[in-house]
Amino acid sequence: MTSGLWELVLKGVWVTIQLLVLSALLAAAVSFVVGIARTHRLKFVRFLAGLYTEVFRGTSALVMIFWVFFVLPPAFGWQLVPLWAGTLALGLTYGAYGSEIVRGALAAVDPAQREGGIALSFTPAQRMRLIMLPQAVPEMIPPFSNLLIELLKGTALVSIMGMGDLAFSANLVRLALQESAEIYTYVLLIYFVIAFLLTRIMRGLEKKLKAGVGKKPVPEPDLELKRAETTGVGGGGV
Repeated sequence: MTSGLWELVLKGVWVTIQLLVLSALLAAAVSFVVGIARTHRLKFVRFLAGLYTEVFRGTSALVMIFWVFFVLPPAFGWQLVPLWAGTLALGLTYGAYGSEIVRGALAAVDPAQREGGIALSFTPAQRMRLIMLPQAVPEMIPPFSNLLIELLKGTALVSIMGMGDLAFSANLVRLALQESAEIYTYVLLIYFVIAFLLTRIMRGLEKKLKAGVGKKPVPEPDLELKRAETTGVGGGGV
């Protein structure tokens, strides 16, 4: 490829990263707000949070992008630029999935911890902030890491709006060169590199957060296998 075409691809990578960061921030905020609301003592609050989760989990992210970009703006008399439309659609959709991660992690906290907070006369907000979240957040990191990778792959959907992300830019290069195999191989490698870096970052965050609460992160399977082969522990031999 020529330098001009590579520049187009790199611009697409930058747009994809911007969209990923913005939609991930929105999804994280939605995840915690809705996930905590699903553990609320008021049934009405739990119902609203559950309704939101079911609606956004039960709809297609692609159709949601169409709806946010083409249907929602005319109803209110304004138009969203593709970046913000994509951020809103992806953030709200993946936030619904993330809310289940938050809810499950909070439910997994030892009930004795909650009772200890009650015994100390903590308010519900204090129990959540000082007891529940510090123990639950480290357990959220592995599933959040998987969700972040899914969000990265979901960013390719915004190309339907003509947004110059990596997928859209790669298609323009393909049309210019009339070559599919080479271009899409490069695109696959770029997505893989971004995903790999994200998993490393999330793994480091998990170790840091678990160390803060005196826990050890779950060892990676490949490292455990190598350790077993080296020490002979866990082997099936006599």
